[in-house]
Amino acid sequence: MSNSNPLDSQQLTVLQALELANAHWNAGQAAQAEQLCLRVLEVAPLQHDALNLLGLMMHAYGMQDQAIDYIRKACQSPEAPALIFSNLAELYRQKGLLLEAEQAARLAVEQEPELVVAWSNLGIILQEAGKFTDSLECLEYVVSLQPDNAEAHNNLANTCQRLGYLQRARESYQRALELRPEYAEVYSNLTLLLSDLGCIDEAAASARRAIDINPQLADAYLNLANIELSRMRYADARHWVNSLLEFAPQHVGGLTALAQIMIIDERYEDAVTFARKSLAITPDNANAHKVLGKARQGLGHYEEAEQAYNRAAELPGTVAEEALVARSVLLMEMGDKDAASAGFELALKRFPGSHRIVAARCDNKFYQPGDPDIDVMEAALAREPALPLNEQMLLHFSLGKAYLDINESERAFFHLDRGNAIKRATFSYDAEQISVWMKSVADVFTPALMERFRGAGAASERPVFIIGMPRSGTTLIEQILASHPGVCGAGELGALGRAVARGGRFPDDVASWGHGHFLNIGADYLEQTSHLAPDALRVVDKLPGNFLYAGLIPLLMQGARIIHCRRDPVDTCLSCYSKLFSGEQLFAYQLDELGQFYLDYQALMTHFRRVLPPECFIEVDYETVVDDLEGQARRLIDFINLPWDDACLAFYETRRIVRTASVAQVRQPIYASSRGRWHRHATHLGPLLDVLGVEQK
Repeated sequence: MSNSNPLDSQQLTVLQALELANAHWNAGQAAQAEQLCLRVLEVAPLQHDALNLLGLMMHAYGMQDQAIDYIRKACQSPEAPALIFSNLAELYRQKGLLLEAEQAARLAVEQEPELVVAWSNLGIILQEAGKFTDSLECLEYVVSLQPDNAEAHNNLANTCQRLGYLQRARESYQRALELRPEYAEVYSNLTLLLSDLGCIDEAAASARRAIDINPQLADAYLNLANIELSRMRYADARHWVNSLLEFAPQHVGGLTALAQIMIIDERYEDAVTFARKSLAITPDNANAHKVLGKARQGLGHYEEAEQAYNRAAELPGTVAEEALVARSVLLMEMGDKDAASAGFELALKRFPGSHRIVAARCDNKFYQPGDPDIDVMEAALAREPALPLNEQMLLHFSLGKAYLDINESERAFFHLDRGNAIKRATFSYDAEQISVWMKSVADVFTPALMERFRGAGAASERPVFIIGMPRSGTTLIEQILASHPGVCGAGELGALGRAVARGGRFPDDVASWGHGHFLNIGADYLEQTSHLAPDALRVVDKLPGNFLYAGLIPLLMQGARIIHCRRDPVDTCLSCYSKLFSGEQLFAYQLDELGQFYLDYQALMTHFRRVLPPECFIEVDYETVVDDLEGQARRLIDFINLPWDDACLAFYETRRIVRTASVAQVRQPIYASSRGRWHRHATHLGPLLDVLGVEQK
């Protein structure tokens, strides 16, 4: 070498410098390796091996953008081997740049058709992009090249699962475990498969096994958290996500999952914060954009929510379909039925024949005989291999609704019974225990206790609580009230339950509380809801299940009002049975349990009717509102001590977010078609009618 050669001081050739750099890197001497690579690049700026090694170093340091820059530059060398293109593809995939990843991986396999790692990377990239058939072809080729490669069988199983080939997926996972018995990733992935098969306890156990083998396997924590979310064990889900973030505080999936849990807790500002943290790390993460949309929607920032959904839908991958559906549902909740319909059609253009999209729009339409959506959903349920159980459940509920619309009772209950049975199998519920607990609530709220703590709570006329059974007309009453310019309809809030839980065990501790306890809990609720329409004279909280706290409300807040909605018991229960609730309505998925819960609720409200002060409590019958809208609307406005406004009679024109299963109904003038609906389906309601003591007619 000449004296001007930067490597000359050690008498190294470029090849020797690279060999030494790799040796330093393999020995954990990163600084020396990096210096040697940089010296090589001074002599040969496009030396692909040096650029590749620097890229791998940056990746190891967590500096993803610099890693991509180095390896992308390495690929510009005419001598760059296929492996470097494969490395670039993997870095792009980790960054969420799936289109760029696919291009790089295809260049790798074209250059070296038997490079297993490149085919494997391409198969995984196609899997994440939702191109499952192409992914399957790639990963089958990998297995043919390396039949004893446990990782290849695991990757193949993942794609089989996404295609719905559940038995084949299970066989591939088992083969991977035969080859590598302590393969944590397989146990983690089995969690998803077992969940799809409805084996929830086994799924959770598999995720725990993965964590036992590899306590830093992030996906296992996320999969276990999702299992707990699916069975509404929110504290457990939060525990597993927090456990992940303890050792990986910048994990995008963990931050996004925490944002989702914050949404469930109605901590929407916190959810926005965590979703933004995710996007600061990976700006093109579709799931984080989708979750940000949900958080924005919860805050009432509808334009920003729609923008976030649109961004998620623009990005490649499987989230796009969910984002398009979420955007359409947002438009439906905002009252723009035409825009929502157009949104669902747009989604179907992007994902033709999607049974998920067709099922999702069931609440935005009234079915007529011969509706092609019915055929799409029936065909999806009849397909082989069978869909995952959660997708079957969604289709059964949507078809149940469709057949109820067209008065085909036999087919409606064929699907409703199956949908409810799938849901009921995912959680534990003890109807007898609930009965005992509700009786204990009534026992606490005696006339003496109500008198003793009268006036103990915080003073405010803002809170108005609409309570009752779900599907009893609560959304209709809220919409009538919220049409008044002085009223904010806040939807179904969890604020009261949180405030009570922070105060102590309910109802066990109530009898031992003093005046200060009631005051503090009431103040807690008012603080939680203070950001909701600060200028509104009244804020309506229409969480039906707050009937459990009906005795507590006047003790917590002087001036709060309670409106109890009632409806024909069988119509109410039928309407519950026909809905897949987004919230925690565990009593609703088996007819006899549903009937028993109704009786327990009825007994509790009979007790509260005797002890609640009349100035804070009225009852409204759905059927009476149908018969006399103006009279009942005036009664309601008078009860909450506001002047009359004619807008309350045109409630269906009010543009506000409505997030309940009744979203479609409150967007039209009042109608009586659902009154006595149960009589048309009485032959399918035997267990419910028996419990309620109602004779079939």
